[in-house]
Amino acid sequence: MGETVPERTYREVMTCAAPPPATPLQVAARDFVFGAVWPRPGLSRRDRRWVTLTCVGAADAPEPIDEHVYAALNSGDIGLEAMLEFVLHFAVYCGWPKASHIEGVVRRQWARIQQERGAESGEFPLLDDATLGPSDWTQRLKRGVQEFVDVNLIPAPRPETPYIHAGILNFVFGHVWQRPGLSRRERRIITVACVAIDDSPMPLRSHVGAALESGDVTKGEMDEIVLQFAAYYGFAKAEALGSTADAIWARRDGRSAEPA
Repeated sequence: MGETVPERTYREVMTCAAPPPATPLQVAARDFVFGAVWPRPGLSRRDRRWVTLTCVGAADAPEPIDEHVYAALNSGDIGLEAMLEFVLHFAVYCGWPKASHIEGVVRRQWARIQQERGAESGEFPLLDDATLGPSDWTQRLKRGVQEFVDVNLIPAPRPETPYIHAGILNFVFGHVWQRPGLSRRERRIITVACVAIDDSPMPLRSHVGAALESGDVTKGEMDEIVLQFAAYYGFAKAEALGSTADAIWARRDGRSAEPA
């Protein structure tokens, strides 16, 4: 007897054989998550991994974090450099303590993979300070303002508080969003999942709206992000994410239908 679709998908996604389900939860995970969600064509497996990694990282779920970091790296869907960039971006939107735990998992799972392949894991190479971006504060803030506008599609806030000046304009948009390790589209997907987890109404509307308005994420792709998010962080929060996307899309369609 050959593999079922859920069994095959589980093996391809998790890079190991599916364990026999012994509980209602395990049956549902096999039949729904791996039988109906992961095989859907509307989003690449790499993009689904970004949503999933964000969810399990924010959920403080040690075993799922270990399993999904290992699977993402072992499959080759996500390289080590991109995974480490994910950790930094995740830190900005879901917090440094949770990101610190994920980075520790990345180190352990990367060493495990190298050991399984008979290779030396070694230490990660030291990074050049040049990768931190310009050290001229005027130039850095100017770039941060422009990146804020390019990402959010709205004017940048005035640098009148430490949060905006040092945090948002200098670091988040003056540096993180401009780093080359992830595409802007990938950063949008990770950010949308993060702000949906955080119960942050204004950032949720802002980032979902910018992702759709920019064309970096289509409405069909956003719907798939919502479903993947529901599988790994729950349907209640996914409903809020989906409702936000639907409302923004409806207003967008209304504008496009208006006479010139």
